Amino acid sequence: MRRSIITSTFVLLFALNFGCTTKVKTELKTTAKDSTPMQINNPIITDKYTADPAALVYNDTVYLYAGHDQAPIEKNFYEMNEWLVYSSTDLVTWKEHQVPLKPADFEWAAHSAWAAQVIEKDGKFYWYVTVEHGSIHGKAIGVAVSDSPVGPFKDALEKALITNDMTTEHTKISWDDIDPTVYIDDDGQAYLYWGNTACYWAKLKDNMIELDGEIHTVDLPNFTEAPWIHKRGDWYYLSYAYQFPEKTAYAMSRSITGPWEYKGILNELAGNSNTNHQAIIEYKGNWYFFYHTGGIQPHGGSFRRSVCIDRLYYNEDGTMKRVIMTSEGIQ
Repeated sequence: MRRSIITSTFVLLFALNFGCTTKVKTELKTTAKDSTPMQINNPIITDKYTADPAALVYNDTVYLYAGHDQAPIEKNFYEMNEWLVYSSTDLVTWKEHQVPLKPADFEWAAHSAWAAQVIEKDGKFYWYVTVEHGSIHGKAIGVAVSDSPVGPFKDALEKALITNDMTTEHTKISWDDIDPTVYIDDDGQAYLYWGNTACYWAKLKDNMIELDGEIHTVDLPNFTEAPWIHKRGDWYYLSYAYQFPEKTAYAMSRSITGPWEYKGILNELAGNSNTNHQAIIEYKGNWYFFYHTGGIQPHGGSFRRSVCIDRLYYNEDGTMKRVIMTSEGIQ
């Protein structure tokens, strides 16, 4: 072994001082260049654990809404007692605002600030949230409203919009009514999507706090949870958490009500997080993919998650390229 090291050293010195210099010097130069400290912007929030991102673009500002993972180190389950809101105009520097909403703000709710989304209509901001119902067994979806994207928000309906007993014909689990997402189509009609193991959708009335018609289901391969609707050009995209541990997959359609054609995996496993929850927005001409990982160490993981952002790109046929999760994030 010692003779091998001496020989290798001699070969390197010979190459540096005689004719065989180009490759070696190039490798050394590349190594030196790569040693420059990398600017790490993922996760984007580092003083708190944040999960289940939802993003809203309003007046040239991006608002990030997230659940707050608060589980102590020794606990391996979700402990989430409030939702958080941040704002940014560059996706790098984020301003935290006062806590705008808690499950306790819904008198009918018990606990659990699970995944939620805010959407604006006619100058009001509607926050669709997942909570544990206080008297009806299982998870439920409520709606809060505010005149500002950062709150304060108050219960808009004073009862749940969706309860577990409304969807028992599709699955018997008590946590299928979670992860609400709302999209307002070009004609002004709003649609609510949600679900776990079964993907549901329904129209919303113009007041944004009542269902308008029956509840439908979408048949998607390996649907777990976390539906998100966005549109680009003439294509609608339905992305969702796929299998468990969760990847993100997606389907496409020419109509928000389907039929949906499955297209494949969009984002891989988050590594040390069992869940994978996404939000997709266009901002200043670029598309962005929000997600969470267990990226804050040493205690990050499935129950202490952190929101990240990376660029999202499309192919010429409208399909989405697979998201590359990076440490650099958005520069």
